[in-house]
Amino acid sequence: MGKLRAFIIELDNPQGVFFAGNCVSGRLYIELDAEMNMREIRLKFKGAANVYWTESRTTGTGSKAETVTDSYSAHETYFEQRVPVFGKGVGMGSENSLPPGEHFFPFSLQLPPTLPSSFEGGVGYVRYTIKGTIDKPWKFDHDTKRPFTVTSLLDLNTYPNATSEVRNLHQKYLCCLCCRSGPISGLIKLDRSGYVPGEMIPFNAEIQNMSSRDCAPSLKLNMVTLFHATTSTKTTSQEIIRMNHQVVPAGETEIWTDRIQVPPLPPSFLMGCSIIDINYNLELTIAPSGPAYDLNVPVPIIIGTIPLYSVVQQYQTQYETSLQEQAPPFAPPGAETSLTQLPMPPPTYSECVFGKTNIREEDDSEHTRGEMDYAPAYTYYDWSKQSQFNLKI
Repeated sequence: MGKLRAFIIELDNPQGVFFAGNCVSGRLYIELDAEMNMREIRLKFKGAANVYWTESRTTGTGSKAETVTDSYSAHETYFEQRVPVFGKGVGMGSENSLPPGEHFFPFSLQLPPTLPSSFEGGVGYVRYTIKGTIDKPWKFDHDTKRPFTVTSLLDLNTYPNATSEVRNLHQKYLCCLCCRSGPISGLIKLDRSGYVPGEMIPFNAEIQNMSSRDCAPSLKLNMVTLFHATTSTKTTSQEIIRMNHQVVPAGETEIWTDRIQVPPLPPSFLMGCSIIDINYNLELTIAPSGPAYDLNVPVPIIIGTIPLYSVVQQYQTQYETSLQEQAPPFAPPGAETSLTQLPMPPPTYSECVFGKTNIREEDDSEHTRGEMDYAPAYTYYDWSKQSQFNLKI
């Protein structure tokens, strides 16, 4: 293990979730078994978005055909700050040493007032990190890394469409040998389009199967992400949740009423980032038996971080909470100021439904310590807990 027993970045907020304008504070912890020579110890705070993908194409024909790979990329930097905490950078010269034992170096960073939410999307990401470095003369440096989550506020109450009913109806005909059978049609309807993670989305669907085949309906919650490079845009669609329904026999109609829960997800649009866009839809899919294309009927929805006032009031009424005994305003852990005037249940912060991803970057080596597998944490409302509506201010 050598001289360095521990090299860890600790945050005062152990959840590691912040909003733009918050202060990120903590300490760099170093434990040595023996004295270590160094030039300096520094921290690097970074917030950036990156998009990168490749596409292959064939040029020429016959014996002159060859495969060419095109690369597409874009980058945004929101902040990048180097802060020395020991040694040369704080006026101690180029030759310094730390004695054996434990050492703590506190830090504090004021986040800019407008930042996009953290996002890990494979082809692109919005990422916020703190990196500690022990700069050693004539030897490999020691590095440690700590990601943290920034969540931007998306107040559904500022989007008039969030309270509006959304519906869609599609139909198609199936071909059977030389004959065309009757149509299949699908209708999906929501009483509104705005939701927050943890909330249930009630839906009404109607499947009319006038074909000669059985049809299997399902409902999917999808994330559609647009990655904008300098000269091209790549669109990906990712299925988040799927619900299956019983088969609808040929010649019959089925009414399907149910609800689906929104898991922890980044807010819609990824506001503040110009190279990544996020949209969501709820999609009714009708799959005919045998060879045929599915019928897809999507409706757009908005995923926010602050719920609709009408929804909060509904649950407050359900749990008989008086206006004098409302929950404190929506706020991140440790926040001291109100972010909205309407009392509402405080959210928790849950790991993104897609799980962890490796965040090793070009300037990280295989020896870089810290949290290299990471998932952002997003706001999540557990509406089933009555206690969250009974907190006093």
